Amino acid sequence: MRRVLIWAPLALFALVFALVAGGLIRPGDRTVHSAMVGKPLPALVLPALLPGKPGVSTAELKGKPRLLNVFASWCLPCIAEAPQLMKLKEAGVEIDGIAIRDTSEAVQAFLARNGDPYTRIGDDKVSRAQLALGSSGVPETFVINAEGRIAYQHIGDIREEHVAELLAQLEKAK
Repeated sequence: MRRVLIWAPLALFALVFALVAGGLIRPGDRTVHSAMVGKPLPALVLPALLPGKPGVSTAELKGKPRLLNVFASWCLPCIAEAPQLMKLKEAGVEIDGIAIRDTSEAVQAFLARNGDPYTRIGDDKVSRAQLALGSSGVPETFVINAEGRIAYQHIGDIREEHVAELLAQLEKAK
């Protein structure tokens, strides 16, 4: 019995060391998911950012499934996802955008360089709508179902391998 007690501190140390090492090797998921998934869109009324293109309001985001893309002209991953958004638009997907802390001139230049997949672009100067959606950064894309509920959230830039998943989520949202 005495021999077992002598080795107990070493065993306890080894256990604590294994737990700490495991946490360092395989850290937890730090992605911030929106609590709004599955819930109705919050009441949004965002003014138009660009002339000739309407703003975004919750009332207009009903009737058929669509994507709601939170983006910014100053966001490098937003540039990387632009070709995939254009592919989705070519596939018949309606995409609405919310420009975060941006200017009309900067967004116009961004769209001229990277293509314009958006039906509407709302101006969110102080990120109020972004926070209401539960979005923690740019870019983020939400699948909105026909009833105006958030059906799915894609965090980060849309890459080629994500297009099929978004199309499947849109199909489920009908």
